[in-house]
Amino acid sequence: MDSQSKTNLPIILVDDEEEILFSSQTQLRFAGLGPVESMTDGRQLIPFLEERGGAMVILDLAMPLISGLELLGELAQRFPDIPVAVMSATHDLERAVECMKLGAFDYLLKPVESSRFISCVKMALALRALRGEVGMLKQVLFADQPKNSEAFEAILTRSRKMQTLFRYGEAIAHSTEPVLVSGETGVGKEILVEALHRVSGRKGPLVPLNVAGLDDTMFSDTLFGHRKGAFSGADSHREGLIAKAAGGTLFLDEIGDLKKSSQIKLLRLLQERCYYPLGADGAIGTDARIICATNQNLKELMVEERFRADLYFRLSAHQIAIPPLRERREDIPLLVNHFLNDAAHSMHKSVPHPSQELFQLLNAYDFPGNIRELRAMIVDAVARHESGNLALESFRKIILDKKSLDISFQQTDENPFLSVQGRLPTFFEAENLLIEAAIQRADGNKSLAANLLGITRQTLNNRLRKVAVGSKR
Repeated sequence: MDSQSKTNLPIILVDDEEEILFSSQTQLRFAGLGPVESMTDGRQLIPFLEERGGAMVILDLAMPLISGLELLGELAQRFPDIPVAVMSATHDLERAVECMKLGAFDYLLKPVESSRFISCVKMALALRALRGEVGMLKQVLFADQPKNSEAFEAILTRSRKMQTLFRYGEAIAHSTEPVLVSGETGVGKEILVEALHRVSGRKGPLVPLNVAGLDDTMFSDTLFGHRKGAFSGADSHREGLIAKAAGGTLFLDEIGDLKKSSQIKLLRLLQERCYYPLGADGAIGTDARIICATNQNLKELMVEERFRADLYFRLSAHQIAIPPLRERREDIPLLVNHFLNDAAHSMHKSVPHPSQELFQLLNAYDFPGNIRELRAMIVDAVARHESGNLALESFRKIILDKKSLDISFQQTDENPFLSVQGRLPTFFEAENLLIEAAIQRADGNKSLAANLLGITRQTLNNRLRKVAVGSKR
């Protein structure tokens, strides 16, 4: 069974009464649940499940050709992962207990109230999805690499943290629940979302929408669309992005900037799996998977009452936090070489050779702009490059100017030595401590350490030799 069929397994209704089948099917479709298959002969159920599978079965107990109880026992043995709800017109407590012992998920008494019926189906589908995800997690998280590694090949990494994220993304690939992707600016959230869409195997497109700056009306019109005459200037029907994402993925970027009034509408979409275009009387169901991304801390926004708590918990059924570049420095050489080749090709230049000192310099930097900042550095350096090794001046300037290492001496009116208790250090001791601190903060890069101290590399080497000689005396 391919990945797409797994995401569209049918809800199967089995009942010898045509009216009940029609009523149940209508309720499910109105609630946006489906696809739905129905059959009046219970003998068709097992062959159907063998061929096509099922998301859940709703089974009538009293049928003439084969009893629901007999089918329930066979389903429990052969298809234990498929939740089964039984329906009966008889209020028989002993029979209900017997059904539950045989593995029934729920026991519904005819005529079933619509809200009770829909609630039962939603809970069963959620249970099925949870079972599937737990099974996938067991298989995938303990593997060395994701099975569908080609889906993540656009993300260049040697990081074990990133490989773990890939395996988790693969484990939740077929879930219909929302995914919340978080991470600092420039870590590659958009590329990861594209990978999640690819690994899901969904036939529909990936449709992106950046919600930052959209007022409520613009958000509603862009996402849900409108009907002709819905408002002044609505001269024709307009399809929203949620409709365009049918069978695929809707990607909402910068979700932390979504207006409070729009958050309510998004919550309703997630809960009911249906929406109303502006000016429409009826709801339209959707099967689009929703992935959101943010560089903000949504929990802090909740405390500040800028983001709804119920929406946050609905969005974060699956969470992926992408680590910043400073937490996966092993990726720097890989990314540098990729960006060098890419930039040189686009500028019709020969590829510059990066020196070992460049990698030492970059490893000593915290990269507040992450991969995007590294790429900008490389592109600028290649544009300046003429021949030989890649020059380091532009990198040194950026790193020192931004003070990302928190190595700058804060100029204040207070003399820092006034707070020193006891004996003051001698000039020789103070110099040694200062040199040691600079080298440590520059991660062993002596050129960078010399820049931090405001001296040349040669002067620093001379001072280090003096320290070595002094320590031997």
